[in-house]
Amino acid sequence: MRKLLMLFVTLLVIVSISLFADPIILKAADDHAEGYPTVEALKFMGKIIEIMTNGKYKIEVYPSAQLGSEKETIEQTILGAIDIDRVSVSPPVAFYPPIGVLTLPYVFRDQDHMWKVLEGPIGEELLKGLEKVGLVGLCYYDAGARSFYTVKKPILKPEDLKGLKIRVQKNPVMIELMKTLGASPVPMAFEEVYTALQTGVIDGAENNPPSYYETRHFEVAPYYSLDGHTRIPEVVLVSKVLWDKLTDEEKLIFKTAALASAEYEKYLWNQWEEMALKKVQEGGAKIFHPDVTLFQKAVQPLYDRYPAYKEFLERIQAVK
Repeated sequence: MRKLLMLFVTLLVIVSISLFADPIILKAADDHAEGYPTVEALKFMGKIIEIMTNGKYKIEVYPSAQLGSEKETIEQTILGAIDIDRVSVSPPVAFYPPIGVLTLPYVFRDQDHMWKVLEGPIGEELLKGLEKVGLVGLCYYDAGARSFYTVKKPILKPEDLKGLKIRVQKNPVMIELMKTLGASPVPMAFEEVYTALQTGVIDGAENNPPSYYETRHFEVAPYYSLDGHTRIPEVVLVSKVLWDKLTDEEKLIFKTAALASAEYEKYLWNQWEEMALKKVQEGGAKIFHPDVTLFQKAVQPLYDRYPAYKEFLERIQAVK
């Protein structure tokens, strides 16, 4: 009877805390719009955390770059001004260079190979390394394969890129990739690309189908060449300032919630990718399928410029 009474009291305390205690509000940043797979996955992660912590933590997701560009949100996350940040793997390279190996062209044989690497020891090692710069990597999200889209002509072979001004992420590997293929790289924030394409500041850009559709870049750059030169994943980061305040149990909850959200994001991504390709064609975009082997051969010199990635590359290639 006493045990039952104690259990009842404990439950009352938990309910009281969840009902009456003010939750700790955590800010989560994403530069994509409402409804995008990564945004919805962050919300899903937040709901799990809220439930599993009995309402102690509540995650408010700020989409559409409301809190700044990816580089800016990473800086704020390191400082603790932002608690959770979903970014492409490219921008963190400036803070933690080893993770840049994931941005190399054609580093993954296919999607299955990518997930075996990311969800295995190599992926976890790279996430762990982010702690050195004040970030805690929780999981990876799918971002598909990135391909070229251009204003005036399709990219069917590497020579077609010669002299073109192509927007790239602010990532040294992506900059070197464009130079290797003969293009002029133009590092630029994601939010500035539409206007730059429209006004002729750049001749093209590169991204995955959902981003190409969501941003309506297909309206101003209708030639989409599916060369799939990179499969750069997204990463969910937590500020180490917040992380160090969490209990071990809370850290496990955050990690578990992130992994669950990653599976949800994969599901949403597959749906979005199929829908996006259909919608952009309906909107006037023309889809091309260039010979990928031509591009693979053309980018080989790039690997020699990154000897620091040699060990990681060998390990990635060895994953079956």
